[in-house]
Amino acid sequence: MRGSFKHIIKSIFLVLAWTFYAIACNAQEEIKPYYLEEENVVFVFDVRDYAKELLGENALKVDFADLGIYEVAISGEFNGWNKKGWKMNKIDEFTFELRKKIQDFNDAFPLDFRYIINERFIADIEGRITDQKQFQDNFIEDIYNVDLSVIMIVEEGNTVFHLNGYPEAKEVILAGSFNNWNEHAIHMNKVSDGWELHAQLPPGRYEYKFIVDGEWMHDPENTEKVKNEHQTFNSVLAITEPVVFKLDGHADAKEVILAGSFNNWNPRKQQMTWIGDGWLATIPLFGGKHTYKFVIDGKWITDPANPIVEDDGHGNKNSVRFVH
Repeated sequence: MRGSFKHIIKSIFLVLAWTFYAIACNAQEEIKPYYLEEENVVFVFDVRDYAKELLGENALKVDFADLGIYEVAISGEFNGWNKKGWKMNKIDEFTFELRKKIQDFNDAFPLDFRYIINERFIADIEGRITDQKQFQDNFIEDIYNVDLSVIMIVEEGNTVFHLNGYPEAKEVILAGSFNNWNEHAIHMNKVSDGWELHAQLPPGRYEYKFIVDGEWMHDPENTEKVKNEHQTFNSVLAITEPVVFKLDGHADAKEVILAGSFNNWNPRKQQMTWIGDGWLATIPLFGGKHTYKFVIDGKWITDPANPIVEDDGHGNKNSVRFVH
């Protein structure tokens, strides 16, 4: 029986490079790549769950020992896409686990990361990184028809991409970090004054470019840009989401301030408003992790309604809020 599944077993090593949410969307109940536990982010990798997700009923016919997975690590923006990654601990025959402090993560949640299986980046068939900043996942998309993008093309979306001019262009493509820089997937629409596309993006910071008849260019109307590894520029787009912070009670307080990483811990900048049963503030935030406290008439406290806290390294506790 093992011989008849050798090609399936080999395929598993390619597919394990999925971003965690690409799998979680299909098997949210069965597979949880990580979870929060007090001040920790706990990553879990179970060989059996991944095999079941990939092979379905055929997984029952595979001897999991044949997979030969003896070491698993993870690599992502949080560790600079480190080639060795953060090594997971093998806690039983099939399960690997890694515990990290919440304060070790500064990039957007949900986390985008790749597994490193048996000391090999599963980035392409040869295990090479084709780009120092991004893994190349086109081969996964081509073979397994997996969509790794986070952008949705919808008319009522929260973002409009627009390129003025170029009436003679045959096609204009939008590519960026929101779709792994796929240079074929997103075709912009020709409008009276140029090219346009309406889309929905989750909160976060994105880099993008236009491709006009095969020529890559940054957005000339967007002053926010960064130099890339090719010594050209990528345009930068920041999507925020209004987030509500509420502190119940404290009716006798004269003033309540919301201070956190999003306003440089300024104890005067963000005043909260009394609404009858508590204090309220709504502020726009990027996707990712944010730390904060309430300042009640000069006294700093963590959020009593939020159990997630972290140590700031100086013995102080801060509340933690994740924006998805």
